[in-house]
Amino acid sequence: MEHISLDPHRKAAAESCPAPVFSDAPGDDELALALARTRRVAIVGASPNPSRTSYQIAVWLMEHTPYELYLVNPAAAGEEILGHGFYDSLSDIPVTVDMVDVFRRAEHTPAIASAAVAANAKAVWLQLGISHADAMASARAAGLLAVQNRCIKVEYRRLEDRITSFRAL
Repeated sequence: MEHISLDPHRKAAAESCPAPVFSDAPGDDELALALARTRRVAIVGASPNPSRTSYQIAVWLMEHTPYELYLVNPAAAGEEILGHGFYDSLSDIPVTVDMVDVFRRAEHTPAIASAAVAANAKAVWLQLGISHADAMASARAAGLLAVQNRCIKVEYRRLEDRITSFRAL
């Protein structure tokens, strides 16, 4: 049975932010293990604007996880979030990051996935509402964990007990 909506804009909005599906991320144990092993996270597309989701997630990660965070946004030169400055690109970060968390439109993700591979990251994470099959396939082919259309904060909180258990091993 087809769902009928009285709002003509609803279908377009739903298509722009698809609901997460099982294939968007590995299973819970693999995801929790990856989050437990992560030490350094680059947030590509982080914003210095407190009303943006990328700002809010960055602050939450700073305050609730042991991760070292590196913010990437060439348009935010000279800005900071809680003392963390911004880098122009992944290649400008002076350390190897474990995970690249992405807050950019889907069409930018293939280049970001390639940059993550070049930076020797172990994972690429596309935030909720961002999906790109080719970017994820290229990341997986290079041996990276690939997650799309998931919020790192939501998944971290949901899997926190498992993450803590894996860190204790």
